[in-house]
Amino acid sequence: MLRRSSRATLAAAARYFSTEAAATETAEKAVRRGGDTLGRRIFSLVYSKRSAVIAIRKWKTEGHKVQKYQLNRIVRELRKMKRYKHALEVCEWMTQERELKLLPGDYAVHLDLVAKVRGLTSAEKFFEDLPDEMRGWQTCTALLHTYVKCKDVVKAEALMEKMRDCSFVKNPLPYNHMISLYIADGEFDKAKRIVEELKKSTTPDVVTFNLWLSMCASLNDVESAKKVLLELKKLKIEADWITYSTLTNLYLKNKLLEDAVSTLKEMEKRASRKNRLAYSSLLSLYTNMGDKDAVHRIWNKMKSLFCKMNDAEYTCMLSSLIKLEEIEKAENLYTEWESVSGTGDPQVANILLAAYINRNQIEDSENFYRRMVEKGVCPCYTTWELLTWGHLKTKQMEKVLDCFKKAITIVKTWSPDKRLVREVFKILEEKGNAEGAEEFLVMLRNAGYVSTEIYNSLLRTYAKAGKMPLIVTERMKKDGVELDEETHRLIKTTSSMRVSEVSSFLS
Repeated sequence: MLRRSSRATLAAAARYFSTEAAATETAEKAVRRGGDTLGRRIFSLVYSKRSAVIAIRKWKTEGHKVQKYQLNRIVRELRKMKRYKHALEVCEWMTQERELKLLPGDYAVHLDLVAKVRGLTSAEKFFEDLPDEMRGWQTCTALLHTYVKCKDVVKAEALMEKMRDCSFVKNPLPYNHMISLYIADGEFDKAKRIVEELKKSTTPDVVTFNLWLSMCASLNDVESAKKVLLELKKLKIEADWITYSTLTNLYLKNKLLEDAVSTLKEMEKRASRKNRLAYSSLLSLYTNMGDKDAVHRIWNKMKSLFCKMNDAEYTCMLSSLIKLEEIEKAENLYTEWESVSGTGDPQVANILLAAYINRNQIEDSENFYRRMVEKGVCPCYTTWELLTWGHLKTKQMEKVLDCFKKAITIVKTWSPDKRLVREVFKILEEKGNAEGAEEFLVMLRNAGYVSTEIYNSLLRTYAKAGKMPLIVTERMKKDGVELDEETHRLIKTTSSMRVSEVSSFLS
């Protein structure tokens, strides 16, 4: 609560400054850090509401030059940081400056940012408004990428056909976009046809082969994957860590340990500071092989290379230690994370919480939850869902219903977990807990999830309790739920039982 309060205070204080003043303030900070540049001023605009355009204008009024290569570099770095709004503002400023000669590639980047910030419709409008000479293969490919991201197969296929007609498919990038779209859609035959077309039209790159290998992995086709690797080597294309990560996963899945050891060695050779994500993949793969020494060796190497581990890396290592049954080391690592991370990310804590619950250490899980809260970690949906499962193991139904209610009220839209719902009703039925079943039904209705199966579960609970529920038929009709044969049988069975008291939830 203290952390959230502090953030709210900072946000409120920021509103007292004008955007101009904010730009000046961040510029002064940049100078104190040793050197004032336009890039540093824009990178210092932490809040998205602050304007990159104002920072550029101020830079110019101070007599500094603004050059295109400089702005392109700033946009590139902002995209890496996922600061898309500020990157878009820089691109929009560039289009207003007549002395800056923009190329189709510049507009392609601009279109991609429009799609990210304002959506597909705005990106299409941006493309339509471009001068004819700027609607070349670069901007078409950027629009194609947007369709792929939105999984719009129809528009992507139509655009790809136009690009073929205009001879805009002379490099592997548009083909790679289509391959990834078809793989995501499960259209493997179409993906294979695109690969063959690509090989006839141009030379595939490492991304093509990585997508091709991922398709083999999806089909669990080891022989085809080996052939793809041979073809990659034949074309003298340099494989990257993703190539060998995909192969290792496939080999491990098929228990081909010798092949997996070989590809892991190749993958580790290609892991570096620039490919930081490769190390987390190595941790997971060595874990799947059960190689504890290798897991600790990779983690120590990561600590020597990077001054600070991020939350995702701590989550990965925690998962590895738990899977390798090194629970005490996982607890020590979590304590380390608590001391160095200021994010309070509940997803990190949930890894250890899940471990306690899976090991039936319910008391430890409750103690750990209290520790999370005391340390300022705010529970998320997964936290409450895990606790619901934990209390189900001990059949503490008051706690089960309390945690479940907190879980579904913390999210805007609840995606029903039918297995969880069935398990809760199963234990309520075993106990003949009609009051709890009514409470649970109300929660599910409020979450927009009621069905014949749920009402039948309610009726079975009443039958177990030897009680007759009130106006069930009317309630089901009101909820738009159909009665089936089991519903009619259960209503008939319970109709001869004593009338239940009016539930506070029903009233």
